[in-house]
Order: sequence, then C-alpha cells, then structure tokens
Amino acid sequence: MLAKVFSYGICGLDAYPVTIEVDVAPGLPSVAIVGLPDNAVKESKERVRAAVKNSGYEFAADRITINLSPADIKKEGPSFDLPIALGLLAATGQIPLSRLGDYAFLGELSLDGDIRPIQGALAVALSIPKGQFQGLVLPTGNGAEAAVTRQIPVYPIRSLTQAVHFLSCPEPPPALHIDIAGLFSRANQYPVDFSEIKGQSHVKRGLEIACAGGHNVLLVGPPGSGKTMLARRIPTILPDLTEEESLETTRIHSVMGLVPQEIGLVVTRPFRSPHHTSSDVALVGGGSVPKPGEVTLSHNGVLFLDELPEFNRSVLESLRQPLEDHHVTVSRASRTSCYPCRFMLVCAMNPCPCGWFTDPRKACHCNPAQVQRYLSKISGPLLDRIDIHLEVLSLPPQDMLGNTGSESSRDIKKRTVQARGIQLDRLRGSGIYTNAQMSHKQIRKFCNVSGEGENLLRRAVEELGLSARAYDKVLKVGRTIADMEGKDAVQPEHVAEAIQYRCLDRNWWG
Repeated sequence: MLAKVFSYGICGLDAYPVTIEVDVAPGLPSVAIVGLPDNAVKESKERVRAAVKNSGYEFAADRITINLSPADIKKEGPSFDLPIALGLLAATGQIPLSRLGDYAFLGELSLDGDIRPIQGALAVALSIPKGQFQGLVLPTGNGAEAAVTRQIPVYPIRSLTQAVHFLSCPEPPPALHIDIAGLFSRANQYPVDFSEIKGQSHVKRGLEIACAGGHNVLLVGPPGSGKTMLARRIPTILPDLTEEESLETTRIHSVMGLVPQEIGLVVTRPFRSPHHTSSDVALVGGGSVPKPGEVTLSHNGVLFLDELPEFNRSVLESLRQPLEDHHVTVSRASRTSCYPCRFMLVCAMNPCPCGWFTDPRKACHCNPAQVQRYLSKISGPLLDRIDIHLEVLSLPPQDMLGNTGSESSRDIKKRTVQARGIQLDRLRGSGIYTNAQMSHKQIRKFCNVSGEGENLLRRAVEELGLSARAYDKVLKVGRTIADMEGKDAVQPEHVAEAIQYRCLDRNWWG
C-alpha cells in the first residue's frame, strides 16, 4: 500500500516542499530510503522503528521503500522523522489516509515517540503558500516560532501518539495563536544599561552618533578602559526591531536552531561576539554544506570583534565585501546561497602590543616599530570601511570612585530614534534606512557643506591622507551629527567633529 505525506526541507535560508512516499510491499523485511538522504535522514529508519513500537503501533515486517521527492535535492536533518512515521502507519492501514494530505508535517522522533524541536520552522511557515494546506503540524518547541507568521494555522504536538489522535479526530483542535505585540512588550528588555558606565562621555557621544546613523565603530584603548563594556550596551540605544526586521532575524536564527523556544521570536537586536580564533567560514558563512556565518547571525544587529588585531588577516579581509554589499553569496557546485548581513560593525583593540601606549599612568614598553607592526595587522581598506574611531582612555580615579549618575540607555535611545526618523523621511523609497548606507550620489545630494566646511575637509585630506572612501565616511558622519541637531545642512562644526573621529588616520599615532 502506498501513502504520501507532505513536508519541507531547508536550503540556505529558504524552505522547499518535499513529498514523502512510503510503499509497503510483501517481501523480505527491509527499509530503504531513497531521494538523496544525508546520514541523519538515513538513520531515521531506526528512530522511526523504535518510536512506532514504543508508541504501541506495529512496525511492518515487509519490504518498505521510502522516497523523498524531489530526488535530485539533498535532504538534510532529522525533521522528516514524523512524516515518515505517519506515512508508514498510513501505508499499513493503522491510521486513515483521508486527512494525511491536508497538512504539512515536521519533527524529529525520539525512541519513546516524543517529538523533538527541529531547525528552520519559521522558514517553513513563511514558505508555505496560503491555502495550500489546512495547517502545519510540528513539535511543541517550535510552535511559537512558526505561529508568529500568521500565514498558516500551526498545530504543535508532543508525541507520535498525539499526532495520530490529531489525524483521527474529525475536527482539528484550535490552532496556536501568538500575541506578537505582547511578546515585544514582555521580552524587549536588555540586562545592561549605559547608566552603569562611569565617565567616558566623549566615547558615549561617539557611540550615540554611530547608532543614530548606523555607522561602524572602532574602539581603541588600554586594557580595562571599558571597551567591551561599552560595546555590549550599544544594542540598548539602537531603535527597536520592527516586526519585519524581527521576522527576518528570527528566520536566520531559526535555520541555525537559535530561537528561544519560550518566546519563538527574536525581539531584541542581535549581538554577536565571535572569538578571535574564528575562521573565515565561521565569520562570513560557507562550508561544504553552506551555512550562515556570524555576519548573517548579526543581521539587523551588532557584530562585535574584540581584540581585532588578533584575528587572522584573511578572516578580517573577508569582511570587506559584506560591509559594502550587505549580503554574502556562497557558491558551491550543487547550489548558490545568498545570506543577508546588514549589521553594525563594532571593533575593539589595544593601541599597541603591551596595551599601554595611550595610558597616561602606565609606561608603554613598545618601540615605534612594534606599534606600527601591531596596527598594520588591520589593513587600510578595512580601516576605511570603519566610519568612527574612538579613543577610550583609562578612567580617572575620581570617576572610578565617584557615584555620579550617568545617562540611561532609554534617554540616549530617544535621540537616536529621532535622528533615524529624519533619515527615514529623507531616504524614503530608496531601499536604505540610514546615513551609513548612502551611495556616493546620495552623499552629493544630501551632504552639502559650506565653504568653511569644505576648507576643513581639504585640510583633513591633505594632512591625514584620507582616501576617497574615508572622505565619504566623514561626510556621512557629519550628516548624522546634523540630523541629531535637527539641521538641514551640514555645518562646519559637524564636519570638524566628524574629522576628529578618525584618530587612526593621524600621522602621530605610533
């Protein structure tokens, strides 16, 4: 007897339909899975066998053939366990065939028949055309994640027995409903706040400008000056994720199995901080079976690279194209995958190998050649793509020991949101949202400077040796500072402040 069950597989960040055909025929007992299965799919026959028996059903002692169609696409992961088990029970007449084709099924089976969460549930829910199925049946742990799309009714189940009961009932139970607005209000909280940071007012000002315009930042300072502490609080002053951005981000994290089950939605800006031993594949994505990297996991959020010079040079150079194009294309012989990566890059580093070059209280033991060699680990083209360089000095004793309150993230966030609103109105219809994303044509249109401002830029180019890209970065930062003050034109004081945020371009460094 032949039974058909419908499911979905994951390719990159997208899902594709898979029809699972189960044929049970007389013959020597055997189970064959065809249709380009990977090892996890091949091993599903043992999981299904144990789950069926331990759930109180009969596993047929016949010749069983399981086909995963389309047969020319490699099937990966354990999410086909549940549909294979249901197809087997239907092919042996243990459950009715009538409602099997009305739903799509996903789930990994444990040996006792429980259903474990799988990866990519949100991508599947977004890929199912409206009206094609009456619902999506999947593990309870993925229910909230898939239900946030509101595109298809979602029915979470806990076990194979519950799935059989679901198909046997004439009327399905109520579909899972998720209150997205309630999720944002409850879960959109951060455990850290800018009010916890003492002093460093000039650095906070630079970070506020960076967040207001979406600019990349480099923090340079001695050990213990607070670079990491400052970086970890950057998401708290970025504008809240919109529902569209939240779904984009959750889709990426869903494919990687990183969505919190109790929430089912990423409602705060991602903050990714890979170790400096990470490879280029781990950072930008790839592998024999292409997977997203850290730049994609930080989409709509922050990618923080601590101890920047300690990263392998080739790893850092691989960031240049994602920073420009805001997507990563991974090509393999079998397929090409494109991953979005619109993120804010935040880097931190010491000013020299010993770390004390800029510290007024501790002596630096590095000679100029060592300092230059250390700084040269970061290439000029990569440095050009970082808009703002901030010097983070050691905290003076009076600031360290004092109890002076600092401005909270909530107050700073109000100003960044206001500046982002001005940029959204200006760039409406262009497909970009921040000053940092402006093209050269848009820079010429929106970043007009007066005669005195032009003189400042000319001197900066001559004395600091700014490249054309760095020149554009200064104009973009100046435009953001003007937006924060509500000015229509970029004034000379805005240009001057933008220029001072290029400390690594100064000839005296090192």
